[in-house]
Amino acid sequence: MTHPQMFDDDDPVLAKLRELCMSFPGADVKVSHGRPAFFTKKIFAGYGAVLKGDHHSGRFDQALIFMPDADERAAYVEDERFFVPAYWGPSGWIGIDLAEHADWDEVAELVEDSYRNTAPKKLIAELDERG
Repeated sequence: MTHPQMFDDDDPVLAKLRELCMSFPGADVKVSHGRPAFFTKKIFAGYGAVLKGDHHSGRFDQALIFMPDADERAAYVEDERFFVPAYWGPSGWIGIDLAEHADWDEVAELVEDSYRNTAPKKLIAELDERG
């Protein structure tokens, strides 16, 4: 089943996230289930999400989905700015709505942590070499 595109190519929030994500070694982007997904060997960031039982509101169409460090996940869940996305949440992923909470320094840290939690060791070493 082909999923319809659920994002706007001209979205300035997506453009900023794309620029950030594509700055990581070996990063690429694909459309998965109708939404942009940034990956190396595995996805490290996604754009757009839904909550369980709320698939059509569009509330989190401009959200970053990321894989936090396991020991930090509970703190994110307790912070009202973050949410547990449907489908991704059971695997440990967390989301933050960039339309409402776009502190780009924080977003960069979240994406880097997610990258480090998913990328191959060789690419993490390349990132570390950049300093």
